[in-house]
Amino acid sequence: MSDRTMARQVLLFIWFLSLSSALGQVSYSIPEEMAKGSLVGNIAQDLGLDLKRLNSGKARIYTGDSAEYIELNKERGVLLIKERIDREALCRQTTPCALHLQIILESPMEFFSVTIEITDINDNTPSFEKGMIVFKISESAVSGSKFMLEPAIDLDVGINGLQSYTLKPTDNFNLMFKNQPGDGKNVEMILKKPLDREKQHDIKLVLTAIDGGDPQLSGSIEIQITVLDVNDNAPVFLQSVYKATVTENASKDTVVSQVSATDADEGVNGKIEYSIANRQGDARQLFGINQDSGQVTVVGIIDFEKARNYEINVQASDHGGLTDSCKIIVDVIDINDNKPVINIMSKTNVIAENSASETVVTMINVQDLDSGENGKVQCSVNENIPFTLRSTNANFFSLVTDGDLDRERESEYNISVTCADEGVPSLSSSVTLSLKISDVNDNAPVFDKSSYEASVQENNTPGLSIFTVRARDADFNQNARVSYILEDSSVNGVPVSSLVSVSADSGVIHAVRSFDYEQIKDFKFRVKAQDGGSPPLSSNVSVKIMIQDQNDNAPQVLYPVQSGASVVAEIVPRSADVGYLVTKVVAVDVDSGQNAWLSYKLQKATDRALFEVGLQNGEIRTVRQVTDKDAVKQRLTVVVEDNGQPSRSATVNVNVAVADSFPEVLSEFTDFTHDKDYNENLTFYLVLALAVVSFLFIVSIIAILSVKCYRWRRERMFYKSGANLPVIPYYPPLYADVGGTGTLQHVYNYEVCRTTDSRKSDLKYGRPCSESIISLDSSGTQTLTYAQRGKVINEEFEDQQKPPNADWRFTQNQRPGPSGAAATPEVAVGTGPWPNPPTEAEQLQALMAAANEVSEATNTLGPGTMGLSTRYNPQFTLQHVPDYRQNVYIPGSTATLTSSQQQAQQALPPQQAAIAAAAAQPEPPKAAQTPASKKKPTKKEKK
Repeated sequence: MSDRTMARQVLLFIWFLSLSSALGQVSYSIPEEMAKGSLVGNIAQDLGLDLKRLNSGKARIYTGDSAEYIELNKERGVLLIKERIDREALCRQTTPCALHLQIILESPMEFFSVTIEITDINDNTPSFEKGMIVFKISESAVSGSKFMLEPAIDLDVGINGLQSYTLKPTDNFNLMFKNQPGDGKNVEMILKKPLDREKQHDIKLVLTAIDGGDPQLSGSIEIQITVLDVNDNAPVFLQSVYKATVTENASKDTVVSQVSATDADEGVNGKIEYSIANRQGDARQLFGINQDSGQVTVVGIIDFEKARNYEINVQASDHGGLTDSCKIIVDVIDINDNKPVINIMSKTNVIAENSASETVVTMINVQDLDSGENGKVQCSVNENIPFTLRSTNANFFSLVTDGDLDRERESEYNISVTCADEGVPSLSSSVTLSLKISDVNDNAPVFDKSSYEASVQENNTPGLSIFTVRARDADFNQNARVSYILEDSSVNGVPVSSLVSVSADSGVIHAVRSFDYEQIKDFKFRVKAQDGGSPPLSSNVSVKIMIQDQNDNAPQVLYPVQSGASVVAEIVPRSADVGYLVTKVVAVDVDSGQNAWLSYKLQKATDRALFEVGLQNGEIRTVRQVTDKDAVKQRLTVVVEDNGQPSRSATVNVNVAVADSFPEVLSEFTDFTHDKDYNENLTFYLVLALAVVSFLFIVSIIAILSVKCYRWRRERMFYKSGANLPVIPYYPPLYADVGGTGTLQHVYNYEVCRTTDSRKSDLKYGRPCSESIISLDSSGTQTLTYAQRGKVINEEFEDQQKPPNADWRFTQNQRPGPSGAAATPEVAVGTGPWPNPPTEAEQLQALMAAANEVSEATNTLGPGTMGLSTRYNPQFTLQHVPDYRQNVYIPGSTATLTSSQQQAQQALPPQQAAIAAAAAQPEPPKAAQTPASKKKPTKKEKK
């Protein structure tokens, strides 16, 4: 404690005495290194003070300029440890070690002195400055010779301080303790018996220093002894300890001290040389000694900040190896030549934004190697930042948070720490710390609105995007990634997820299904926005979806009730006046708004002049006075129409009975239901009858046509034919017409045919007995031999892939029927195999039809043509038609028909020839038949 501080305390004490304050003194004893907050003593009880007095008197502790190790708890009236107390740092070797503080009260002012003695605990181990002690001892050294050993250092005091030494082994030496004023115990090594260099040249010993604490602590050092030859007198210093001072940064060759020693020997053994014996430390580099005079001077740079004092061990030795030693204690006087040095002990580059207040960010050690005022340092940081410096111990500071951190407000701080000493002039230094604030998921997503409302038309398309909810998160990166979740809830017992869905990334709300306003008009649900932090934060928002009505429901009539089981009639007395309320049509529309505004109109009525319907209320009232002429049964049809776009309507039938008595009404309406049922049944039967009649008509038409076809075929078969015609021409039924009109009229039954597929034909050409065949030339000159006919047949079958020959087709003028009939370019020809040979019935029919054909054809044949009938146009010819008459043969005969009647008659048997001659007689030509004559045959013709 400085003199100035002591003077202040004395003046303060005298000032308190002048105010007639009561004096009191209390002493406590506590051990060092007590934990922070430990109890020192009950000061209120020891001073006899009430706790109220401590609070009302604003009791406080005054310690002067010294550090505050003790604090006062006014609520409990006790003294507590504020900071950890290190007795060695506070008092060093001074005993007893005590803290002196004053307790001051106001109103009235009182002053109390408190002395707290700090007792030592065994927290320091004895240690030696050197790592090894080396001696050179002459073998002539006598028993009892002393060798001073370097004492151990123990910062503890009392019983905890250095208590004893041990030396091992003890064959040649013992230990002796020597008390020195102001320096405690000094230890010496005593030669117990003479040394013999020849037996043992080097001796190694271990010196152990032991303190008296519990448990005991110890430290050791090795002693190495070299035995020398005889030199029986050692040098002796005049003083064992010398003291000196030197100023920091003293110039070189500055004299520090002068030592002197004597040696009783003479000659070379009595010549003393001085040397600095320090093996460790900076003494050898900073100080030098004249080996002859013993003058100690400065040879290096003295720095108070490196060492405040030095111990120089000076050794005097003679040439015989005998030595003596002394110690020079040099105190260094400090000057303010060092700036404070800021050391970053521990640094955090990134701190989370949710760090609690007083969180340590950086630990700083500030060292000012100067002493006193020059070494006192004050540190500060720049203003307007949520950080401050806390002094945790002497020259140790902690940069701690002093407020809430918010990365969203400030993501990085540059903190400037400045430290200055109290020297004159003051020296300072500074350092800048860069600190980033890391993001913590401390911000939940925030929606743009506190609640959302949206509307959607009913009957919407599933998957329709309704609207978008959006939330923002002030955090960073993953903590700011927002996902949208539809919270589980139900609407009218239906999960909301079956109504809407929300996109997890975009927040778009989609309709899952089509809404029906009549089932649900609006519904609410909650959407949760959740960020990607860990743990995630979320917020939710209420969303209301309102279904907008569409006019999709027709009005529903509630009254009068329409039922087929019974008839409900409203009775109007004949005495009813104008405006008489007959009934009221009650209807509802499940739509809303203008879609549910209903209007009533009278669509039909038995007597329109008698009733009217209220446009808005649906009331049916009489327009005029009811008379006796009005019918009892009145039937009104009322149309109920809504106001939607487009509008929808419903109709209702109202039965009104104009009568004065119920029996009259009953008699009139008894058959009403039956009439209704009758009308409904009548409609059904009418539809059924129409279907039956249509079916019967179609069946009749088909039957008539079948009968006509059958009769027509029979007429053609027996027309102009005789009995037992022998000539049976065979026409395969699967020939196709190659004419433009498709088929000829069935009335004539004259078809120009060819095989549908000659490649697969079953047609067989019969070989006649003679070489002559039937010629179609009336002159009989164009005949084909059998070889020529075979050549023609072979040519026809050679090219199987050729299409039908165009020469086989009829020209416009060659077609039967009315002239000028439309023609098509081509018609499909039939394909398929030849049919099986005809049965006997088919042959009989062909025989009767062919008889007539042959008789007609023989009179009309010309060169290159085949006449079909005189009823046809003579120009109706075939340019090139295969002559299928070559295939005409007579069953049971080998004869072949020719164009010559004589040849045919000769080739035929007598009976068949007669028949052929009769068939060959010419027939007068017939007029061409018109379409009218085809369509309207007479009854005689049918017969």
